Amino acid sequence: MAGGVPEKLDLKKQLKYLYLPATKECSLVRVPAMQFAMIDGEVEPGVLPGDSEEFTSAVGALYGVSYTLKFMSKLRAENPIDYGVMALEGLWTTPEGGADFQMSDQWLWTLMIMQPDHITAAMFAAALDKLRAKYTKEKQDAALLDLMRLERFEEGSCVQVMHLGPYADEPATLARMAEFTAQKGYSFTGRHHEIYLGDPKTAKPENLKTVLRHPVVLA
Repeated sequence: MAGGVPEKLDLKKQLKYLYLPATKECSLVRVPAMQFAMIDGEVEPGVLPGDSEEFTSAVGALYGVSYTLKFMSKLRAENPIDYGVMALEGLWTTPEGGADFQMSDQWLWTLMIMQPDHITAAMFAAALDKLRAKYTKEKQDAALLDLMRLERFEEGSCVQVMHLGPYADEPATLARMAEFTAQKGYSFTGRHHEIYLGDPKTAKPENLKTVLRHPVVLA
């Protein structure tokens, strides 16, 4: 279709099994390859992620490029496609490896937002250029945009569950995941994965929804 009414793409409905799991029961899922806008960083020692300037700036940059891509896709002359911007996700580890943050005061992160398959490297580069121009006009530091990339990521076999409540209560949910994983004959591997379905700035802590996911291998 050239111009006209954009095609609607409902990624949240298509990927409901990955982005809206059950709260009471853990599940074993196979996560396919998808493409993401990504950026790496680390939280300063002794600082919570929400208080980290670099972390906050990275979140803003990811949403900025994601919404820019959405409107570029919706308004393009050939085959316009409209879709909802997906949730913010984070891959977490420590310099020692693993995800036991009680054993380390350094949190290494990869923040990312999933992008539809029709988003190309050329579109991504153009969106970054548009965002750089906006940052320059508003006298914001655009250096973080140079660290952003579009990359395919395949997580494979994972255990996941919906965590309901404050982030500080996640260890209890992670313990449930570890028990479920062991019962199924698997063990954790790779980086801890969180998908943020609530905004901690506006939602009450007890109402926050966070998908907790972890890659697994046969033990």
